[in-house]
Amino acid sequence: MLPHHSPRAKRVLFLFMHGGVSQVDSFDPKPALRRWHGKPLPIRGLDRLDIELQDGAGYGKVLDSPWRFRQHGQSGAWFSELWPQLAAHADDLCFIRSMHTRGTSHGQAVSMIHTGDDNLLRPSVGAWVSYGLGTENDNLPGFVSVTPPAGHGGTRNYGAAFLPIHHQATTLGHSASRTAEATIEFLERGERHPGDQQRQLELLQMLNRKHLNHVQDSRIEGVIRSFETAARMQGVAPQLIDISGETAATRELYGLNRPETADFGHRCLLARRFCEAGVRYVQVSTPYVWDQHGGLQKGHSKNALATDQPIAGLLTDLKQRGLLEETLVVWGTEFGRTPVAEGKDGRDHNPAGFTIWLSGGGVRAGYSHGATDEFGYFAQENKVHMHDLHATILHLLGINHQQLTYRSAGRDFRLTDVYGTVVQEVLA
Repeated sequence: MLPHHSPRAKRVLFLFMHGGVSQVDSFDPKPALRRWHGKPLPIRGLDRLDIELQDGAGYGKVLDSPWRFRQHGQSGAWFSELWPQLAAHADDLCFIRSMHTRGTSHGQAVSMIHTGDDNLLRPSVGAWVSYGLGTENDNLPGFVSVTPPAGHGGTRNYGAAFLPIHHQATTLGHSASRTAEATIEFLERGERHPGDQQRQLELLQMLNRKHLNHVQDSRIEGVIRSFETAARMQGVAPQLIDISGETAATRELYGLNRPETADFGHRCLLARRFCEAGVRYVQVSTPYVWDQHGGLQKGHSKNALATDQPIAGLLTDLKQRGLLEETLVVWGTEFGRTPVAEGKDGRDHNPAGFTIWLSGGGVRAGYSHGATDEFGYFAQENKVHMHDLHATILHLLGINHQQLTYRSAGRDFRLTDVYGTVVQEVLA
């Protein structure tokens, strides 16, 4: 399919921070938390606002952030002490500080960010992008998920649902994999001679096409396409997964020489290699969760340490290779955290207001859009729903989200359902 309009980006690299990163401890400083620390939250009537909160949320005591914030770059973007290396890229980032979504549970919200629906089985964002634009490289799939997590949605987070099956992600490893050992299943030729395998494939495809002519089932067509792509992948994918040829400087850039950052750094390096090779949508997820209902300082510190350098290194690498301008990097989490304490030192889920950031791919660098209230609880100014984010991602790829549809079960479906508005302010 051709783009509906001139695209700003050729591909998407989605960095998913699984579990709910706290916005008020990362990119959205709120001085009111210090003033009201240990006191009841002075906001009444939260349940009457048009926001979705956890049961009983908002009735605890205010918890100040244990990290201090500073402004960085010419843009003056705010970063907490959790992100010292990412802060060096302040002027490359576009923050949306007024995100809100559906779903107070992880399952709902994770499904929402990955598929645009918090309940029903729907195609993932990557599958929609693959369906709409295909791949830049016929020897590779349009969508790759690097060691995807198994929980909170599992395969639906990278699945195709009712779209043709070849648009679902090709996965590299799984949540329990060490990235250095992760492989694409059944990629190796085994001991068969290449000629024998080719003849076997031709016979199999002949039988599949014969069956397709009888039943006209799109799933069979998807299997045919998948077999053909898999055969071509055998010649190129092993070299992409093998990072042994990367320079010592590159390995250091991504933190591969440090135990704290090695695994996620490896994931980010693989993502750059897949993007460079022409994969349209690359998804990278953290192997640990940011879900600190208790032990906020310990948990967020550990997770930020593991991801800060690799993400900063990825942005540096993309930029110096000339890839950032045509690659839309999306850093996201399913929801934020509350400004009130859960237990002694934790924060509960908060879908009513949180932060994501974008970089490259035609977004407005060094810009912050929207705002939450004075406590960082709910999106208040220039609110951006998850449907709006998805519409904006598709727009940057040259796709009108209202026109990218697929007919299933008697109706036309789209990623944004009947919602979504492109956030024009974040466009360069």
